[in-house]
Amino acid sequence: MNGKMLLALTAFSVLVLSSCVSKKVMKTEKVRYETLMGDYNQLQSQLKDCNDLAAENQRKRTGLEAELDNLKRENAFIKDNNNQALKQLENLSVISSSQAESIKKSLENIGNKDNYIMGLQAALNRKDSLNMALVMNLKGAIGNLDDKDINIKVDKGVVYIDISDKLLFRSGSYDINDRANEVLGKVATVLKNQPDIEFMVEGHTDNVAVKPGSALIDNWDLSVKRATAVVRVLQNKYGLNPTKMAAAGRSEYMPVADNSTADGRAANRRTRIVILPQLDQFFKLLEAK
Repeated sequence: MNGKMLLALTAFSVLVLSSCVSKKVMKTEKVRYETLMGDYNQLQSQLKDCNDLAAENQRKRTGLEAELDNLKRENAFIKDNNNQALKQLENLSVISSSQAESIKKSLENIGNKDNYIMGLQAALNRKDSLNMALVMNLKGAIGNLDDKDINIKVDKGVVYIDISDKLLFRSGSYDINDRANEVLGKVATVLKNQPDIEFMVEGHTDNVAVKPGSALIDNWDLSVKRATAVVRVLQNKYGLNPTKMAAAGRSEYMPVADNSTADGRAANRRTRIVILPQLDQFFKLLEAK
């Protein structure tokens, strides 16, 4: 073999090896790119949820702030009128001491009402912030589970977690399946980090009657047993405080979709976790007044 042939063979070998390495690197980079794009799309979805929730809370806040402004203007108007009346009566020297005291108390009550409104507004702001943080923590913990199977929302200041029964139970049964541990474990982690939160687990069914001869009486029985099954798992497996939980069955009577279709019945078969509002804080404010 002469020198030229050897040189050509060497160059050909380098070219082939270089091509193989490039294809391998390209394949690796393609997989890395697809992974990054998946992560990016998931983050974009979470950001959209956050923005939607913030917009909803802002709309509610704007309405409430308008009501509070109206109340403040009414109080200021009444206070100004009372002050003017008090000065006029004092100037005419026709007001009795008891009447003056009554007007004074009326003015004090208006001041107390102003403080009361400010306290309610502060409590409302705090509740909105806590709800938003809770929803984002839940969405972050649950991750990429299908939105059709698990849905987290805020409605009128209350946080709801709807979980499709196919993630939790076998069909027509109240026995917890293996996949339920994945879902309930993630929800329990968030709830356990908020020890003051109280919540109710509600069982919901479609309108299909239970099979004759089964251990279940009717859909009321099924919905209650499913709710208590979830509560037991949260308590016994994940250590949630039983004094903060309640279980309830709604049977078929609170549907979210039309039971005349298969998709509608599937949507109605769900377990709902309702984060109960801490009304004791508002009751304390009311008692103080």
